[in-house]
Amino acid sequence: AMFGDHTAPGANLESLWRSGRGAAGAAKSCQTGKISTAEAAVQAHTARDAAVQTDQSRDAVPDFQQEAQVDYGSLLAFLQRVEDAVIKELNKNWKSRAFDGFEVNWTDQNETVLCLHTLSYPKAQGQNLHVTSISWNATGSVIACSYGRLDDGDWSTEKSYVCTWNLDRRGLNPQRPDLVVDVPSSVMCLAFHPSQPSLIAGGLFTGEVVVWDTSRREDPVLWRTGMTDDTHTDPVYQVIWVPDAEPGAYGRLWSVSTDGKILVWREERDGRLSLTTGFAVVAQQVPRSTRLKKFTWGEAAVGITSLSFSPFDPCVFVVGVEGGCSLRCSMAAEALALPHPGGSVPLRAPAELAFSPQGGPVYSVSCSPFHRQVPRGHTANLFLSCGTDGQVHLHSLLQVDPLLSLQLSKQYLFCVRWSPVRPLLFAAASGEGSVHLVDLEKSSQKAALSLALGEGPVYCLEFNSRQPRLLAAGDAAGTVAVWQLSSDFTEQRPREMARLEQLASETMD
Repeated sequence: AMFGDHTAPGANLESLWRSGRGAAGAAKSCQTGKISTAEAAVQAHTARDAAVQTDQSRDAVPDFQQEAQVDYGSLLAFLQRVEDAVIKELNKNWKSRAFDGFEVNWTDQNETVLCLHTLSYPKAQGQNLHVTSISWNATGSVIACSYGRLDDGDWSTEKSYVCTWNLDRRGLNPQRPDLVVDVPSSVMCLAFHPSQPSLIAGGLFTGEVVVWDTSRREDPVLWRTGMTDDTHTDPVYQVIWVPDAEPGAYGRLWSVSTDGKILVWREERDGRLSLTTGFAVVAQQVPRSTRLKKFTWGEAAVGITSLSFSPFDPCVFVVGVEGGCSLRCSMAAEALALPHPGGSVPLRAPAELAFSPQGGPVYSVSCSPFHRQVPRGHTANLFLSCGTDGQVHLHSLLQVDPLLSLQLSKQYLFCVRWSPVRPLLFAAASGEGSVHLVDLEKSSQKAALSLALGEGPVYCLEFNSRQPRLLAAGDAAGTVAVWQLSSDFTEQRPREMARLEQLASETMD
């Protein structure tokens, strides 16, 4: 063959460049040699302290807080000389009442009343539903309203709603509630739980009482009474949560109705509200001059429209009745009222005292959160009432006749509420579409300010006990207005409690 594979031996050439370079080269590094510098123009070569500091003397005391020299003899003579004058002034200040009721207010003063929000639910307004009740939750940031009908007609089968708005939420839409609960019957009243922000109770036109949990979006109904022999037979016009001594309990839920019954409910595990205690106001307990024509004999029930508890005696409460008067009642009553066929609990007769009749049905009562102590351990609580005569009546629980009557409207007054922070301030909702703020310190004859809501009647109003500057009201047009009150209506005056005591003392004269 001409060609064939062949491997030649390799050549080995040693590089002399690296060794030669290393031998001839000098040691190198990544740093340059030392650079000499000199200070010129802007800095001095030497420094010394001048003017601003002094050298510490070797003889100086190390601690600069040297002991003060006191002439104790002169000091004692001075104190003995001014002792009588100082004690006299201290006693004068101790007896002074110049700062009674004074509280430091770190918030900005607001001298005007502003309408912050006008809330509504268009679907309810499309059905011409009224705002029947409003309530603030335990945090004071969420407001709820119930929709129903308060005029003539059978509204037991008409659909209604419970709506809530969080006023602290960013991007609040006044015409889009945060929560809407559909209710098959007209909701006549509601009340948030005093400590559980998501629980709200309502009374229906059908006589049923329901508790909703607003945190449960899919099925908010938590408990309900159902239609049993214990359930009211007339519309429920007020529900109130009352604390319970039993630990872990939600408290007792009270309801009143024009069937004359006052019922007390508690929750059960199966989603029911069960009756624990019951009362009934009967015609024989009401003065003959105030009874309605249809209640003229026997043990017929008297319709109850409102209830308010005395905050200082848990056994005492006041109710307003259709007969045109208010009644002082006691939970300790033992006498039986109406026979209760089929009911699980016997109903007792709670009325102890009937106050002077008014010119028509009483729609609202409100006990004062302020009081005075009177001799022999009694408490002279005050309460307000209003109704179809257009007057607000100021009563004491100790006497029949009112202490004061104030004509605020030529039409009905549907609601009255005492201020939670000012002893002499209250608000009333009128059939003329206004909310009247009455400051008894300024005048006992007219309102200090009237807030217009609309042309239709204002059916309900509530102060915000957590945020006292907020006041809300609801009207027949389906609108809820929220106002920010000025400091005049939210800051207690120095002599305000003394004036309230003066009003209450008239009962002892």
